Parts: sequence; structure tokens; C-alpha cells
Amino acid sequence: MMDKLIFGRYIPGNSLIHRLDPRTKLMSAIFFIIIIFFANNIITYLSLALFVGLAVVLSKVSIRFFINGIKPLIWLILFTVILQILFTSGETIFFRLGPIILSQEGLINGGFIFMRFVLIIFMSTLLTLTTMPLSLSDAIEYLLRPLAVIKVPVHEIALMLSIALRFVPTLMDETEKIMNAQRARGIDFGEGNIYEQMKSVVPLLIPLFVSSFNRAEELATAMEARGYKGGEGRTKYRQLSWQTRDTLTMVSFGVLTALLLLLRT
Repeated sequence: MMDKLIFGRYIPGNSLIHRLDPRTKLMSAIFFIIIIFFANNIITYLSLALFVGLAVVLSKVSIRFFINGIKPLIWLILFTVILQILFTSGETIFFRLGPIILSQEGLINGGFIFMRFVLIIFMSTLLTLTTMPLSLSDAIEYLLRPLAVIKVPVHEIALMLSIALRFVPTLMDETEKIMNAQRARGIDFGEGNIYEQMKSVVPLLIPLFVSSFNRAEELATAMEARGYKGGEGRTKYRQLSWQTRDTLTMVSFGVLTALLLLLRT
């Protein structure tokens, strides 16, 4: 189960998406999350789906990685969709039982909510799969640089976000190892009632916290040994370089936004 969690993982490659500047990919992901709320009919959502599908194809990353990105959140998505379907009133009502209403408008809105979740997950997954954590950290630091004027520790914030993102798959792998060790001792995860399931998690959390603190201490020791004293006066081995393809990518998002505004009802 844990090996299917792909959030925070980087898949090496040499595709067009891989070669984009990390600032471009980060701004594109944020911009996409904003403009997806402009969509309000099937044509606009299909336009967004085609755009995301083209980006996935250009990334040359297997579609199964994106499907695995949805699986951990599938129950949250379904719960949100069901609430949207059962509690949205409309002109065409198929069923009513107290506050529960099944209407044509509710079904349509539920489908739109589902597509919105899937497209956002696909785009955010594309960002992490095609961008190295260090490059993503540099992009975050660059975009937050104006806040340094008011003494915001931009470099430290970017470093923490990068480390947190990088440690997600590491901690998941560690969790899988601990779960296998506990299963070998006869503990069943996901069996019994809610109380028994919560009780079985305790032997998992304690060693996971201990392992996390040990890894954090080792990382701090390694950074001190290398003379890390913050971002002031530091130079970068990898320099960010804005290319023509990055400009064209941002232009394509501008065209997509104009198309959504044109097709809105």
C-alpha cells in the first residue's frame, strides 16, 4: 500500500515537462488550481481535462503514477461528491426524503466536483513527479523573495518545505517496514472494530516517531558538519534559467484562461 503513495516522489526523465523551469511548473500548478474554478459546464471541464491529459503525455510518466496519486484521497473525494449530490436542490428532483434531495443539478454538480478533484490531483502530482525537491525549493525561495524585504526568512521557509516534501515518501517507506515487522508479531491492521483498529495503530506510531526524530537529528548533524548557517551569503550550484519554452507554457495557460472565460455559461 505505502509503495503506491507517490506524493513527494521524483521520477527522473528528460521530457519537455521535466526540462521546464521549476518556477514555471510551480506557478502553473498554482494558476491551474485558481482557473479551474472558472469552469462551470461540461465543455469547460473537458477543455481542462484535455489540457491536463496533454501535459501528462508530454511528461512521459506512466499514467499509473497519477492513478496512485488519487487512491489515498478517493474516500474523501467520494464523500464530498455524495454530499454534493444528496444535499443540492434544483428544478428537476428525482427523490426527496427530508433534507436529502436527489436532483439532476446535484448529479451534475457532483460530477463537476469529482472532475475538479481529479484534475487538481493530476496537476499537483505532475509537479512533484517531474521536479526535483531541491529545484522546487529554489523555485519557492525565488517566488517568496519579495517577502525578504519585511524580514521574512524566505530561505529557511523554502528549506523546510523542501525537506518536508522530500521526507513524505521516506516516512511512508519507514511506516511500511514497521507495519511488516508488527504483522510478523501477529498484529493485524484494519481488522476489528474502530477501537481495535485505533489500538493497533499505537505500536506503529511510537517507533515511527522515534525513527522520525532520529532522522531529523542525523540531518541536523549533517548540515552542521557541512557548515550550514542559513541562506545569507550562500551561492547555488544549480542556477534557474528561464527559457522560451517556459514563456510559451505561461502563454498557453493564458490562452486556456481566455478559453474558459469564453465557454462559461
